[in-house]
Amino acid sequence: MKVKFAKMHGAGNDFIMIDDREGNFPCDGRRIAAMAARRTGVGSEGVIVIQPSSKADFRMRFFNPDGSEAELCGNGARCVAAFAKLTGAAKGKVMCFETPAGVVDAEILDEAQVKVWMPDPKDLKGDFINSGVPHKIEVVENLAKADVESEGRRIRLSDEFAPFGTNVDFVSYRPPHRVSIRTYERGVEAETGACGTGSVAAACVGVARYSLSFPVQVKTAEGYELVVDGEFDGNTFSSVTLTGPVKLVFEGVIDLDSLEAVSE
Repeated sequence: MKVKFAKMHGAGNDFIMIDDREGNFPCDGRRIAAMAARRTGVGSEGVIVIQPSSKADFRMRFFNPDGSEAELCGNGARCVAAFAKLTGAAKGKVMCFETPAGVVDAEILDEAQVKVWMPDPKDLKGDFINSGVPHKIEVVENLAKADVESEGRRIRLSDEFAPFGTNVDFVSYRPPHRVSIRTYERGVEAETGACGTGSVAAACVGVARYSLSFPVQVKTAEGYELVVDGEFDGNTFSSVTLTGPVKLVFEGVIDLDSLEAVSE
């Protein structure tokens, strides 16, 4: 079975994009994991599938590289907006799309910048927040020396966040508007080049607890910059947006049956 795809990245966070409005793509975890594999597949930090929706312009489904499905991916949401405009799934620069975390609005600002309105972050408790998916913030003085892999894995799998686990963001705050971040991502089970929901989580915790104010400029591990804006009344967040770069890397066709045989 041959499937057309596009490879995109948002601030260094890379994705395989698939237009499945005709409903032919098999969304099973084993094949998706095979596609995402770095050495034997296309290689990505996620697979994003566009499908029809009865409540929005289209439906976005996001799969981690281990084949598990997640509620939302912030950088993936920005990429899917650009991909939807490219494929005709969205007719204009302003669109909305369905996700398990709710309906997301997006605007293509120019060829390289996309802005998305995120679900209102919730469940703020200390340095934990849900920005569409759960994130635990670890504030560090020296971000370059942070043990993201081992410490991130330990926190992600700790009993405190069982049974579903959490993403873990190592951050360095520079009030009033800047933060640098490295993320251990659940489902990737490794450090990622960038994390949109993690950037939103780090910015919101920074505003709530570490003297930051919106808009917050977030520097990713790959050196890109994302901007998180919104409102905070002292208890709840609203109108939170994530803005940053997107890029189409290449397009291609992949034989899923061949990948399946390689992955066995």
